[in-house]
Amino acid sequence: MYKSINRVFVLTKRNIKEILRDPLSLAFTVALPLVMQILFYLIFHNLTTQFEMRYLAPGIVVFSQSFLTLFTGLLISVDRKTAFLTRLYVSSAKPHEFISGYALSVLPIAIFQSILFFLVGGVFDASLFSVKTLAAVGLSVITSLFFIAAGILFGSICGEKSVGGITSIVITGQSVLSGMWFPLEGMGGGIITFMNVLPFKNATALVKNTVNGIADVASDFLYPLIIVLLYTLITFSAAIFAFKKKMKDN
Repeated sequence: MYKSINRVFVLTKRNIKEILRDPLSLAFTVALPLVMQILFYLIFHNLTTQFEMRYLAPGIVVFSQSFLTLFTGLLISVDRKTAFLTRLYVSSAKPHEFISGYALSVLPIAIFQSILFFLVGGVFDASLFSVKTLAAVGLSVITSLFFIAAGILFGSICGEKSVGGITSIVITGQSVLSGMWFPLEGMGGGIITFMNVLPFKNATALVKNTVNGIADVASDFLYPLIIVLLYTLITFSAAIFAFKKKMKDN
């Protein structure tokens, strides 16, 4: 157990150094959602409650996490291209240790994003400075794990040139199927049902409901949490399987 933890620590430390070598990508991952948060609030918050900061900030927190799918996917695909992983395959590290090393190195970015976007949101709406927001930051760690897992999966099976196009599916899904940009009232029941079985709307609802109050524990909290956890578990399992297959192929 100790040796396994030590290998994960070493891999995580190395990945963090690799991330810091590309500050432009890191800045883009944080800055773009932040600019969207401020602009959309200033332009639309007087037109619809959808863009009031107490709703917009939680939505942006989860939306920004979808960019971590691209960020993580590129990190792994570049390592594969440079044969860094091929050299490591001969070590005693296990697939789940590699996966853990990548996930733990990206997780601090997700935490920083959540804190930053809620702090900026609090400047426009002081109600975000609350215990509920602190709980939402904690839950955003859970939602971020799904997007990180998706990035690890796509990075394990796609090349550097194709990973961007594949991961854009997740970014688009979070943008279109989360309900963060438009009200869900009046939409067809079939569409809502489709959105309810996917992780995108549930991840946004989990953080947003925590900030604004949970009226029904089952529908507003437990159901979104279970859906997000299931997708995260399935995606991480698929990532470990894909990563293990690549190890055998190399």
